[in-house]
Amino acid sequence: MRLTRRTFLASSAACLAAPAVTGQARARVLVVGGGAGGASVARHLAAEGAGAADITLIEPNAVYHTCFFSNLHLGGLRSLESLAHSYDRLRGLGVTLISDRVAAVDRERRRVALAAGGTLDWDWLVLSPGIDFVDDSVPGWTLAAADLMPHAYKAGGQTRLLRKQLDAMPQGGTFCLVAPPNPYRCPPGPYERISMIAHRFTQVNPTARILLLDPKEGYSKQTLFEEGWQAHYPNMIERLGPEMGSDRVEVRPDRMEVVIDGEVEKVDVCNVIPGQVAGRIIGEAGLADETGWAPIDPASMKSRDDPAIFILGDAAVAGDMPKSASAANSQAKVVAAVLLAEISGNAAPPARYVNTCWSLIAPEDSVKVGGTYEPTPEKITSIDRFISQPEEDRATRLATWQQSLGWYAGITSDMFG
Repeated sequence: MRLTRRTFLASSAACLAAPAVTGQARARVLVVGGGAGGASVARHLAAEGAGAADITLIEPNAVYHTCFFSNLHLGGLRSLESLAHSYDRLRGLGVTLISDRVAAVDRERRRVALAAGGTLDWDWLVLSPGIDFVDDSVPGWTLAAADLMPHAYKAGGQTRLLRKQLDAMPQGGTFCLVAPPNPYRCPPGPYERISMIAHRFTQVNPTARILLLDPKEGYSKQTLFEEGWQAHYPNMIERLGPEMGSDRVEVRPDRMEVVIDGEVEKVDVCNVIPGQVAGRIIGEAGLADETGWAPIDPASMKSRDDPAIFILGDAAVAGDMPKSASAANSQAKVVAAVLLAEISGNAAPPARYVNTCWSLIAPEDSVKVGGTYEPTPEKITSIDRFISQPEEDRATRLATWQQSLGWYAGITSDMFG
C-alpha cells in the first residue's frame, strides 16, 4: 500500500487506541521539547483526551524546522521554508505554548523553572529534548566553532549556514564531513548528507571533492549508499574509516584544516557532526546514566529513575530502536496512551513501536530501513525488520521516494495538526 498523509494518520489513530476519559479532574501535563516526540504527545493528548488534561508545551522555537529532510535542502531539492512548521494548530486544540527553555527540574516538588523566570507545576512531565553535543569529542571542535565548522544536525540556522558555505566553495574545492561515533541521531543521516551534497556538486561544482572521515567500522545502509555513490557520483567521494586514521581526527576551525592521524589536510568547507548525548536537561535532572542517555521502562517510556516522568525520542535509551523522527513519533503514541490510561485509571493498551528511516541517494533514488518492536523487561526489542536491497530497479526506488514524501506529509501533520 502506498504511504500517503491519509494512510499515515489513519494508522496513527489506530496505534493510539486510547481509552475514553470522563469525569476526571484536569491533570497537569508539561511537555518539554516540540519535535517529533514532544509535539506528537501534545497533539494526541489534546485530540484524544476529551479535555482531561491541561497540556503545556515548552519549546524555545516559535517555528520548528525538521531535521529530517533537511539534507534535501543541502542538496538543492527542497527549500528551507518547506521544512518550517508552526504550532498554531496545537494552540487551536487547546495546548498552551510557552516559548522558553526549562532551566531546572525539581522532581520532588514536581516543578520546573523557566529560563526567562517563573515556575510551572506538573502532575506528569514528558521530556523530549532531543540531543546536545559533546565539546571536544572531535578535538579542536566546540559549539563555539559551529559558525566556522557547522554541525547542521539541529535544523534551521545551521542548515542555512552550511548551504551558504557549500554554495560559496571554489570550483574543485574540498568538502569534508566528520561523522559522529555511535550512538547518535539518525544513523543514516550523515551518509544521506554526503549523497545530497554530492548531487548538488554535480549541478554546480562537478570537480569538487568530498572527504568523509568516519570513526566507525561500518554504518547504516552502507552497501546501499556505496552502491549509489558509485552509480551517481563516481570518483567524487572518498571515505576514510578508522583503519585509515579517521578515529584520530583533530580540526582547526580558524585555519580550515583537519588533522588525520597527525597529517594536516586543508579543506574549504568542514561539517563536523560531533558526539552526542541527551538534551542537557536530562543530565541536569539526574535522569541520564553514565552514557549520557536516559534509561526508560520499555513498556511505557517512563524514566527508570522517576515514574512520574516520561522520556522519549533521541534522548532515551530505546533498545533496538534507532534515534529517529519516526521512532520518536511512534514512542509518543505509546506515551499518550499511557498518560490517558493513568488519568482515567484504566489499563493502558500494550505498547507497540514502529520505525522507518528514509534516505535519498539521488533524485528519485531513495532507500529505506525499518521494523517493528515490542517491549521486554530489558529493552525495546526488534521483532521484524526490512531494508531496501542492492540493485533494485528504478521503479522500486522511485516508489520508495514517493512513499517518503507521503511519510513526511503524514508525520508533520501528526506532529502539528
